[in-house]
Amino acid sequence: MTEADVNPKAYPLADAHLTKKLLDLVQQSCNYKQLRKGANEATKTLNRGISEFIVMAADAEPLEIILHLPLLCEGKNVPYVFVRSKQALGRACGVSRPVIACSVTIKEGSQLKQQIQSIQQSIERLLV
Repeated sequence: MTEADVNPKAYPLADAHLTKKLLDLVQQSCNYKQLRKGANEATKTLNRGISEFIVMAADAEPLEIILHLPLLCEGKNVPYVFVRSKQALGRACGVSRPVIACSVTIKEGSQLKQQIQSIQQSIERLLV
């Protein structure tokens, strides 16, 4: 997928290095039952205030179906980021279908706390 293929509304877009780190963390959070898959589930976690950060696919068709999430995230002060491929996001979420959005949720005493914080800082650096 080239730069031209990515919808310009998909901002901030993770680079290759950050995408790898994000998808690894999504996979681990799936194993720790700290992951909600799908745009509707991601919206629910935001409204309930239990979302650490949101990952969305830049190749969602049409992209408008997930563009309410960045607005919600900004309102709730939750970091969000786009990755290029919904197929790759689906695989990281542990399902065979493409996933257009997912939310890593808060869990007390989670082993992933350090990694989640480092990813949140990386996402915030993208926005600056």
